[in-house]
Amino acid sequence: RRQGPRRSHLTMFARRLPTAAKGSIRLFSTAPKKIAVLPGDGLGPDVMAEALKVLSAVEKKSGVAFETEEFPIGGAGYDACGDHFPEATKKGCEAADAILFGSVGGPVAEQDTPKWKNSEKNSLLGLRKSMDLAVNLRPAVVFPMLSSISPLRADIINKGVDLLVVRELVGGVYFGEHKTEGDKATDVMDYTVDQIKRPLEFAFEAAKLRSKKVTVVDKANVLDTSRLWRRVAEEMKGDYPDIELEYMYIDNAVMQVIKNPSYFDVVATENMFGDILSDAASVLPGSLGLMPSASLGGKGISMYEPIGGSAPELAGLDVANPIAQILSLALMLRYSFDMEAEAKMVEDAVHTVLKEGLRTGDIAVGDESPIGTKAMGDAIAEKIY
Repeated sequence: RRQGPRRSHLTMFARRLPTAAKGSIRLFSTAPKKIAVLPGDGLGPDVMAEALKVLSAVEKKSGVAFETEEFPIGGAGYDACGDHFPEATKKGCEAADAILFGSVGGPVAEQDTPKWKNSEKNSLLGLRKSMDLAVNLRPAVVFPMLSSISPLRADIINKGVDLLVVRELVGGVYFGEHKTEGDKATDVMDYTVDQIKRPLEFAFEAAKLRSKKVTVVDKANVLDTSRLWRRVAEEMKGDYPDIELEYMYIDNAVMQVIKNPSYFDVVATENMFGDILSDAASVLPGSLGLMPSASLGGKGISMYEPIGGSAPELAGLDVANPIAQILSLALMLRYSFDMEAEAKMVEDAVHTVLKEGLRTGDIAVGDESPIGTKAMGDAIAEKIY
């Protein structure tokens, strides 16, 4: 079934950027590359500081100038001006070449307070809609040197775990009409052909650089929107004769991503199913602190963020794993700035420190002594050479 060797998620897009994402790259002169930095809440500022430390090391090594400006969002936005997604933050993002995002959200016990109620929804959905962040990429890989922290059995890991979930991000039920009338609640899911084509094109292009297989996950036995996804995929597959295309229902896909993750190469799906499936896949590496993501924008501005939550109870304690934030920075260098060598440099630095046995608390096992957030950031920055 496999038509080529698997590549680590750290290099799977190294050859060239799929055409569906080319709109996310701007052409630059020697002017500084502008980055809107949104640390957010909880652990967000902690891990963001380490990513910016690595960015500074890249700047010194490459000679390329970066201009960063921080803006509040989430609870920090509410504190600043009573808005989870302040207008100044929106304008700052629109004026930037890329967005580096931390995390948003507050204590569970305070979710009904004005500061935190709908904080994540207002922040993230607002960003996605205003920046047209239509294609989300979330890789799930078990790092060889960290296989012991994966919950998977050794025989499953040994088959190779390296899948990419491509999720449509600005359509579907999350952006449909929501209303409650008395004892009846309604949530509307709708899709257009154009909305479906964007993630599917990226999925096909990404598969060309990987193992040449795309699995479209849906619920076509029930939903008309899923049947439309299948129709569009069938119409597009003629442009990709070397790519194997198959379909799988979401309930089976969630089971298989845990039971047999090596079966998958590139998975393409709609917004809600992608949310469910990518969260299920996130458990495979053994820690959310290892998982970056990219949300590619149709307006030429893309956003990069770790997938973990804000964990406000741990903020400021120097215990967070900054690797996902740093790997998100690497994706930003690759996708928004076309700096492949520098992106690979960051990814290699992460690999090197892990091979040397450095661990934060979430990935330490047995008698391994964990190091703090700052020490991990320092170690990775020192490997940028």
